Amino acid sequence: MIQVELSKIIIDEKRQDQIIVLKEKNGDRQFPIVIGFLEASSIKMKLSNVETPRPLTHDLLLLIVQSLDAKVDQLVIDKLVNSTFHAKVILKTSTEEVKTVDARPSDGVALAVRAGAPIFVEEEVLKKASIFNTAE
Repeated sequence: MIQVELSKIIIDEKRQDQIIVLKEKNGDRQFPIVIGFLEASSIKMKLSNVETPRPLTHDLLLLIVQSLDAKVDQLVIDKLVNSTFHAKVILKTSTEEVKTVDARPSDGVALAVRAGAPIFVEEEVLKKASIFNTAE
């Protein structure tokens, strides 16, 4: 697996679909993921340190995980099927038990950003989706 980081968020309020770009942490490859406006706004709000009076959906999800004495360990983008990315949120309990939860990458990124958890992508997915690839 290759660690990636959020490189860009492209928000166009006139469109429903938005784009996030994930970049290889120790390399040059990067790839876009089309996400919804609400998910893009949620990610942007967290990165901009916008405080809300009540928890938003991704904040609530993180609070639930933490209240169950677990943490978001990592996000893994593990498949690309018919131009649709698939991801897994990896949770770790206080007893070191690992739980894997299926997720949309957009929700997974929003959660990982809040939890400070690393994001990984399977090499095969990165090869298929990469828009700039210097590693041949």
